[in-house]
Amino acid sequence: MRLRVGARTDTGRVRPQNEDAYMSRAEDGLFVVCDGMGGAPAGEVASEMAIQSIARQLTDDHRNGSAAESSPFMPHTTRLLDAVRQSNEFIYGQAQKDPRQAGMGTTVVGAWIREQIAGVAHVGDSRAYLWHDDRLEPLTRDHSLIEAHVEAGLIDEGRQLPIEQQNVLVRVLGREPAVDVDVTEVPLQSGDYVLLCSDGLTRMVPEAEVAKAIRTFQEPQQICDHLIAAANENGGADNITVVVVEVTGGWWRRLIDEVGGHVKKTLRPHSAVRRGHDVETNAPV
Repeated sequence: MRLRVGARTDTGRVRPQNEDAYMSRAEDGLFVVCDGMGGAPAGEVASEMAIQSIARQLTDDHRNGSAAESSPFMPHTTRLLDAVRQSNEFIYGQAQKDPRQAGMGTTVVGAWIREQIAGVAHVGDSRAYLWHDDRLEPLTRDHSLIEAHVEAGLIDEGRQLPIEQQNVLVRVLGREPAVDVDVTEVPLQSGDYVLLCSDGLTRMVPEAEVAKAIRTFQEPQQICDHLIAAANENGGADNITVVVVEVTGGWWRRLIDEVGGHVKKTLRPHSAVRRGHDVETNAPV
């Protein structure tokens, strides 16, 4: 399996600085997008801290064997999950030490692709999508006040909250000493795309236009450039970051061709909580 990657970040038309950050390590199949908050310079610091902490954890050859054994996920997904949780602890600890950074936080969405499986970990309202069979599928659900109201049945999906509540997040990295991390695993095959983005894209560009861009341009960097231009044309109200990963080749494609069938399995997202050094989830083991 080979990966073609495009990535870009842009300040947008309104914000004075860019508090987004991203990591794209195509050789490792590792991709992360973070959207900082808390005001300059705290938001920019938080997103960079998250990227650096996750990179450091996943570059280290050390593996938590007991966590991997007790996890329902593949080893690389479990390592990504643990790296996100440790980045939360690191950001929270730094904020406690420096009053100038009090209240800083960041969203995170990461995908680690190994053995034809994308492990996705996510906190906040940065999103991951899968393009498969000419269809765009969300892999994450926003940890926002409006989504919490929808899930609780307090409002109908699509209805808006008052303007001051529309962008309120109920879960981010760095605000609390521990954080729940949503995790998903999806098999990939040739022709699939994985897209990660901050809400500067999704607030400005509807999903139908994102799907159209993938269908039309196909080349990952062109997709990124077009979507960021579209977000800016629609107002550019926030920083915009887009990472697009195209899957090409691999045994999965050959297997499907041989059997003449269609194989796809998506595991339902599970919320994982850190308990000491163990991995516990609400998924059945």
